[in-house]
Amino acid sequence: MKETLKNFIIDNWTRTVRTNQDDVGGLIGLPFPYTVPCISGTFQEMYYWDTYFTNIGLILSGEVKQAVNNVENVAYLIEKYGKMPNGNSTGFLNRSQPPFFSQMVREVFEKTADTAWLERIYPTVEKEYCFWQKNRKTSSGLNRYYCDDEGFFNRETAGWLCDRCGVEMPTDENEIIEYAKCFSAFAESGWDCTSRFGLRAHMFNPVCLNSLLYGMEVNLSYFADVLNNGDSNIWTENAKKRKALMNELMCDELGVFFDYDFDKKEISGLFSAASFFPLTFGLATKEQAEKTVSNLSKIETEYGIAGCENKDTNMLLQWDYPNGWACLHYMVIKGLLNYGYKKDAERIAQKYAMLVENNFEKTGNLWEKYNVVTAEVSTATEYETPTMMGWSAGVYLYVKKLLEIMTDSTMAT
Repeated sequence: MKETLKNFIIDNWTRTVRTNQDDVGGLIGLPFPYTVPCISGTFQEMYYWDTYFTNIGLILSGEVKQAVNNVENVAYLIEKYGKMPNGNSTGFLNRSQPPFFSQMVREVFEKTADTAWLERIYPTVEKEYCFWQKNRKTSSGLNRYYCDDEGFFNRETAGWLCDRCGVEMPTDENEIIEYAKCFSAFAESGWDCTSRFGLRAHMFNPVCLNSLLYGMEVNLSYFADVLNNGDSNIWTENAKKRKALMNELMCDELGVFFDYDFDKKEISGLFSAASFFPLTFGLATKEQAEKTVSNLSKIETEYGIAGCENKDTNMLLQWDYPNGWACLHYMVIKGLLNYGYKKDAERIAQKYAMLVENNFEKTGNLWEKYNVVTAEVSTATEYETPTMMGWSAGVYLYVKKLLEIMTDSTMAT
């Protein structure tokens, strides 16, 4: 069965590739074939952060050309719109998503060693960085998720937040606008929706976003070194400044990173998988990593990693406990490996592999997310869980490869 699932993924990658160079209705044409998350049905656009995790699986499957195509399409959209939209649809143009572009570029470059390609794409990575600094920087000096269209801050958008989070529409017009702003931040964060921010997502500096931007600064420094263009020190300094601010504002007294409310000037205190992003991008100290890992049991269950710890304040949203997402398993596992927690990483990798395999055996499909308490396909109240290739396939192939390497290493010793 396990090999059958691998074959299922490899055989079905081509069924998730779309070719459409012309704008059709609200769909934005792209110059290269692009990968969508689902074989059919919903999610037939190329989405931003989904594509990063999909690319991991494509590269592991030997589909490097398609991974490059995806990166080229992201670069095209950044050049065209000044940012990578949520996806290639005009309905997504008012927002981006978690900025994984520089990481996509780095992983493709490490595979191809194509310096000429890197030199061509480098200014586009810079351009995306400028978008986040110009449009998403707050009074704290750190960044947030938000929206580029003030016309989006209306009663209809606020209604979406109320529907998703199960709250009543406010009567005060100013509060309605705040609810709309909150939903816009949820939409850009990819965590739509989560209890991490309460109903104040637009007033937070998320630890995941700022870790990603730190990673972008580190990657740009690395690219500048490779290209010998003289910019490396600039990016290194930017990374140092962000790291210092994150340490100052986002850490609790033990050194665990949390989302920071820049308006109230306090951390959220809700532990989530996002607290592992500083480990994933190597900005945590050894001591901070140790304290973070000591909290792992708050989100780890018998069957995997939940988005957030289980608290009375949770609103039972799809990025909360007990839902487990492929992308978050990957980020936690990478963070653990970066700081030498191999047994923890192996255990979580095994849990995710078994979760996906057992549900594939029952249903014949991969799914967008899973319930890590019941080990079943998750069906949160926000929408019915769709079948999916995308990041579920990419992360599954990653954990299987990791487990094979760990097994070989154990046998060798």
